[in-house]
Amino acid sequence: MTGGGAGRSSVRVGQGFDVHPFSDQAGRALVLGGVVIADSPGLAGHSDADVLSHAVADAVLGAAGLGDIGQHFPDTDPAFAGADSVELLRRVVAAAASAGLVAVNADCTVVCERPRIADYLVEMRARLGDVLDAPVNVKATRAEGLGSLGRAEGIAAFAVVLLVVGDDPVGAGAQG
Repeated sequence: MTGGGAGRSSVRVGQGFDVHPFSDQAGRALVLGGVVIADSPGLAGHSDADVLSHAVADAVLGAAGLGDIGQHFPDTDPAFAGADSVELLRRVVAAAASAGLVAVNADCTVVCERPRIADYLVEMRARLGDVLDAPVNVKATRAEGLGSLGRAEGIAAFAVVLLVVGDDPVGAGAQG
């Protein structure tokens, strides 16, 4: 295969990354993968600051060749203040579907020292998997005390998403 022309490949991969610091706003919920994490300060951001949903959305947009999350939902637009990032992801998945692309799977990593999120991973996988209509794996790791993430100043997330042309038999086989 050659070149970068959209439509030449029936298999497309995208990667996404997002990071937000913890907020000092009292009562702000911590949301990761559309799941509210109990007893933890929320992240600072224009929307609900769900770094995991943002990373997945950027991965979908990248695979589809549709830009990035900031182009679609700018943090300067008051319409997205406090937005539910899972709903933004739903809109991104719909845009990819309009381009003829469907998700095969996603693999994600959340990097945080605190809170411990192991008890929430299954729910995150299910919530994001429902939106992508594909299997989603979510893992958690620590920065082991290194840098701002290691000092527990915020949370970061990475995501990789595989998309295929909707009627691609390889994609259909890969989903099963």
